[in-house]
Amino acid sequence: MFKTYLKAIFLSIFCALNASAAHSVSLLRDPDIEYGLQQLAEPILRAANLNSDDVKVWIVNDMGLNAFIIDNKHIFVHAGLVLQLKTAAQLQSVIAHEAAHITNGHISRRLANVQRANRAISFGVLVAAAAVLAGHTDAGLGLALGAPGSINRVLLAHTRIEESAADQSALRFMNAAKVDPAAMVEVFELFIGQSNLSEEHQDPYTRSHPLNRDRIRTINAYAANAPSHRPDAKQAYWFSRIQGKLSGFLRAPQWTLRRATGSSDVDLMRRAIAEHRSGRRGTAKKNMAQLVEAHPNDAFYRELQGQILLESREFSAATKAYARAAQLAPNNALILGGYGRSLLAQNTKTSNAQALKILQKARNLDNRDARILRDIGTAFARSGQQGQAVLAIAERYALQGNMQNAAIQAKRAEDLLPRGSAAWQRAQDILDAAKTP
Repeated sequence: MFKTYLKAIFLSIFCALNASAAHSVSLLRDPDIEYGLQQLAEPILRAANLNSDDVKVWIVNDMGLNAFIIDNKHIFVHAGLVLQLKTAAQLQSVIAHEAAHITNGHISRRLANVQRANRAISFGVLVAAAAVLAGHTDAGLGLALGAPGSINRVLLAHTRIEESAADQSALRFMNAAKVDPAAMVEVFELFIGQSNLSEEHQDPYTRSHPLNRDRIRTINAYAANAPSHRPDAKQAYWFSRIQGKLSGFLRAPQWTLRRATGSSDVDLMRRAIAEHRSGRRGTAKKNMAQLVEAHPNDAFYRELQGQILLESREFSAATKAYARAAQLAPNNALILGGYGRSLLAQNTKTSNAQALKILQKARNLDNRDARILRDIGTAFARSGQQGQAVLAIAERYALQGNMQNAAIQAKRAEDLLPRGSAAWQRAQDILDAAKTP
């Protein structure tokens, strides 16, 4: 039920939060970036005997250099690290290392220890960690939150023994996936100088993944004796596209426009994003029209076109772009969420009814996106289903960790919904979760 789900979310993600309670993290939820990451991760995960349908790679909205796991289902990489890397193989080496922590069982043992050690923590605090999976804002940014440093130290930091074991496993995965193991050496060179700095000046990766000379020598020796593998063109393309979209939204628009001067589709995408963010939306729309004309069956370019049109308040055109994207990728929750949002923006009886249907499908595919819960609440309210609308508000508060307001709204929903219905039971689950000591 809902309470069990929220507890599971806490146990899987609490350790993702930084050591400082004042610090916060958030996710960059973007369908294009997430698809590209899975394209890079798939051969690595397959070599590690992990299912790419089950293990997802997500981007943390932080310009520091770090990567980590928090359960056996997610690998998190900081945006700053992705932007710092030079090749697809380098990013794949990071994914391989974190996948090795999963296959070696490093996080599972620690999660059990934390569960035993934190029985006295209130459920309201525990469930707050779920908000790291709730995305919002125009670039797909997640909701920010903080967490106690003791949890981070217990769960996030790996021992040197674990790191060495993960290195060896990761190198094997890379070799089996025909990814050049020398890329791991190149990544480690980014962090070598960090080891000599005081802890407060080190990048998070160095603090959580301790380096020493023996590890570096071992990796160098393996790479020197392993067969080299030629770069894969498809993987190089997706790496370029991931970096291009990240930098387009995270770097200053003028920085992007000075560099994205080529004729490739990735440069055209970057220019469209930069022009849009600069307020030159006419130019941005022309760039996107050119891009989708050249790639008419690319769902993610259609989705970006829809986003730009929606934020330009061209709701009908945005809906058309999102509809085509959804037709091309009918099971992508983030695309469906944008489609539903564009229909709500039109705010007609027909568009609102259609939006509700699409948003319900999106929520069934990904129930960790607060934007979808917000929009479903709006759609239910416009259709006169007040109980369902209030329940969506309660669920969104619960996902964000605000159990006090979640309980208030769940109580309202309980009074409005048919007693014993599935929706009524979800309201009960929230009320029970709010009471759990």
